[in-house]
Amino acid sequence: MTRHLASYMLRSASACTSRIRHPFSAASFCTDTSTSSSRVKIFDRQLKRKQRDRAAWLMPSNSDDPFLNTVAHNLLDRLQDCKKTFPTALCLGGSLLPVTHSLYTQRTIEKLIVMDASYEMVQLCKNAEDASNNDNIETLYVVADEEFLPIKESSVDLVISCLGLHWTNDLPGAMIQSRLALKPDGLFLAAILGGETLKELRIACTVAQMEREGGISPRVSPLAQVRDAGNLLTRAGFTLPGVDVDEYTVKYESALELIEHLRAMGETNSLFQMNTILKRDTALATAAIYDSMFAEEDGTVPATFQVIYMTGWREHPSQQKAKTRGSATISFKDIQKQFGNHS
Repeated sequence: MTRHLASYMLRSASACTSRIRHPFSAASFCTDTSTSSSRVKIFDRQLKRKQRDRAAWLMPSNSDDPFLNTVAHNLLDRLQDCKKTFPTALCLGGSLLPVTHSLYTQRTIEKLIVMDASYEMVQLCKNAEDASNNDNIETLYVVADEEFLPIKESSVDLVISCLGLHWTNDLPGAMIQSRLALKPDGLFLAAILGGETLKELRIACTVAQMEREGGISPRVSPLAQVRDAGNLLTRAGFTLPGVDVDEYTVKYESALELIEHLRAMGETNSLFQMNTILKRDTALATAAIYDSMFAEEDGTVPATFQVIYMTGWREHPSQQKAKTRGSATISFKDIQKQFGNHS
């Protein structure tokens, strides 16, 4: 499914090692300056934290980002299909502001843990919650890394990550920790950017670097493919896995405006082994090539964002299970005879 969002101008724009064992205190923080590192080094988590800090400064609490709001709305819309209630929810990184804003309207949620590796982003969410005078949900704010969840096992009913987990070095490990944090029959909801995201920018960067520098270096981060999402859920131990994909086309006045939007979302490149110096000529050539190859009749340039939505449950005896292989009592041939062949 492809969704088109109207063009818009951008506004001018750590791990917490202690376990949560006590009742949640509203508007409280849990922070720790200790650092941990994953064995796999794909993304620079410290750089990503700084990028998230910058995004919080560029994203005032009253900002209205159509793309982020749409993804958050579509992700949380899956809660409407569940008859089960989720009293305690954990919201991990990514698009925290639109997700928490929507969660505050959920009458079934009683306690909410808001977690991000960026102190500034957590503070932004706290300020927004204070401004809304929300007293319906008890909220705990935690500064911690998604790769090292400081959450007691079997302590939450719902884990939500909207556009955050694709920056983890060990995505399966982060998902396993999310499953362990869930109570039995708890729900995991996640949205990550897929491999087709920013395909126009990848092409323009490659052509510009070949032309100006005679070689290429990664400027757009590697992202998971759709075919991998189901395997990730299964590998993490979730039951009843579900995966679906949406593609959103966002229009910008120029390629430079796209870059500014990525900065405001905290979605700029954070590869661990990356040439941090981008020559001015290469940057200008990228913008020119982007415009010449992809500009539309109205003068705007499109950018594709592929979003992979994942749902999974922690195992519980009440969940339906697949029948044993070979236990079927009727064959497809019998079904075809009964209903006829209308093909």
